[in-house]
Amino acid sequence: MTTDGPAGDPWQTATVTEIRPETPTAKTFRMTLAKPTPRLAGQYYVVRLTAPDGYTASRSYSVASAPNDSGEIELTVERLEGGEVSQFLHGEVIVGDELEVRGPIGLWFVWEAQTPALLVGGGSGIVPLMAMLRLARQSGRSDLVRMAVSVRTPDDLYYAHEIPGPETTVAYTRAVPQSSAVLPGRLSEKDLLPLVLPDATAFVCGSPGFADFASGLLLGLGQPVDRIRVERFGPTN
Repeated sequence: MTTDGPAGDPWQTATVTEIRPETPTAKTFRMTLAKPTPRLAGQYYVVRLTAPDGYTASRSYSVASAPNDSGEIELTVERLEGGEVSQFLHGEVIVGDELEVRGPIGLWFVWEAQTPALLVGGGSGIVPLMAMLRLARQSGRSDLVRMAVSVRTPDDLYYAHEIPGPETTVAYTRAVPQSSAVLPGRLSEKDLLPLVLPDATAFVCGSPGFADFASGLLLGLGQPVDRIRVERFGPTN
């Protein structure tokens, strides 16, 4: 597939400069944008592929990297069975390739490192939250953010070498690291309670089931409903 878009539309070219594995089924693609645009932590880009016969397929991917002025973004992509775009990115794209992208998009699920935030992610839902955690750490405002992540096993944890820190906790639902004395289990109010900051906005991202479950936990802890922002995703493309 090629990725040439018509002139004058909002699409632009992004050159892949690095590809690294995050889990057995997820890779991060670092790209340099032809037309850098200011963005916020939590926003996403659409990647579009165009076949020689004109057929197109597109998929939205959250940006995992913190906002910066370098014109670079990182998109972490999970390979999905039958997924046109994810299968192509994982199986065909190499460093130096050009992709067609549009963004940044979204103003609801964003954080600017100025007010307290509680980040709650399930599985690949950690991606936009990672941009927020990285922004907090890079700007010296780790005091403003707390993160809870729920994954099945240690092998399923994105950014495994970067997540650990005083701001974060991880709940493993199926298997825990060998060094852990904690049994596997679902994320609970007990996990979230120490992370709640006064006047924080909660950002919840994951599958519809996880998003509803995590939102219920937050409401049970007294988090105001108008300070819970939710982004749900499903397996498409």
